[in-house]
Amino acid sequence: MTPTRNDAIQDEHTSDSPLVKSVHGIRYQVTDVARAVAFYSRLGFSVQHQQLPAFASVSLGDTTILLSGPGASGSRPMPDGRPQEPGGWNRVVLEVADLQRAVEQFRTAGVRFRNEVESGPGGRQIQIEDPDGNPLELFEPASRRG
Repeated sequence: MTPTRNDAIQDEHTSDSPLVKSVHGIRYQVTDVARAVAFYSRLGFSVQHQQLPAFASVSLGDTTILLSGPGASGSRPMPDGRPQEPGGWNRVVLEVADLQRAVEQFRTAGVRFRNEVESGPGGRQIQIEDPDGNPLELFEPASRRG
């Protein structure tokens, strides 16, 4: 049997402890760290660390978002010259109790929406953007009552 890439990673690790300890955070590229901190604070995140204008980390529960601005080590171009930029389609999913109320409040606050509310078997969701275009999903789970 040919070893897989995962087998090679496991074979290199000889200790009893796992190679990856935990999720440290989710990194988002931003153009203005202070503006991003203000946005995430309005969502209920708490500021854990700030090194303005380059970096800040914000958290909500066990989730930490690392906000890397110009000049942060986590924002440097790749070796081939490609810049790290905000945006994309991968996203943090934030659970809300009342999606309609959240949508109304965010619309009133001028938050950008990527789509309209979508419904599926797991619940309802909509995508918003932080000030730099990084996506967030607001998600209201379907009732689990049967």
